[in-house]
Amino acid sequence: MKVCVFCSANHDIDRDFFTKTWELGQWLAKEGHTLVFGGTDLGLMDCIAKSVHEAGGQAIGVVPSKVEENGHVSEYLDVHIPCDNLNDRKALMMAQSDVFIALPGGIGTLDEIFSVASSATIGYHQKPVILYNMKGFWDSLITCLHDLDSKGVTRKQWDTYIKVANSLEELATLI
Repeated sequence: MKVCVFCSANHDIDRDFFTKTWELGQWLAKEGHTLVFGGTDLGLMDCIAKSVHEAGGQAIGVVPSKVEENGHVSEYLDVHIPCDNLNDRKALMMAQSDVFIALPGGIGTLDEIFSVASSATIGYHQKPVILYNMKGFWDSLITCLHDLDSKGVTRKQWDTYIKVANSLEELATLI
C-alpha cells in the first residue's frame, strides 16, 4: 500500500515522537508499504523518510516549490513529485495514497487531516485517516471532535472517517 504520513517539520519537539516515528518508518518498509509524504528534510518528515530509506523501503515526496526554493528537499526520495503549493500537495498526496497517518504536527498537519476527512464525508474517496496518538498528542483534538458530534454538526460520527491508534500495534491493525 501507499501510506501517506502527515507530520511536523519541526525539530524542537518531544524526542519520543522521533523514536516512535522511526519505528513506524521501519515497520512501513518491512511490511512493503511505500511512504508518501511532504518531501522535506525537516523534523518528523526527515525522520520518517530516513527510517524508511534505511530499512530498504520506498519514499514518494510531494514537494511544494517554496520547499524547493528554501533548499529543504529530503535526500531520501525515491520519487520526487514537484508541485506549486500546499493545495496541490494535498491533492497529489490524496491521489497517490491508500491510507493516511497523522503523527504529531501543527496547523499544516491539521489542514491535511481535515482535507482528507472532509473529502471522504462527501464521497470523493473512502480512504481512512488515522491519528497516531503518540503520548496522547491528539487527545485534545479527539475531545473537540466528540464535542462536534454531540452538537450534531458532523456527518455521521467523526470516527467514521478518522480513526485513532495509540500504539504501532493498533495502527497496524487499522491499515
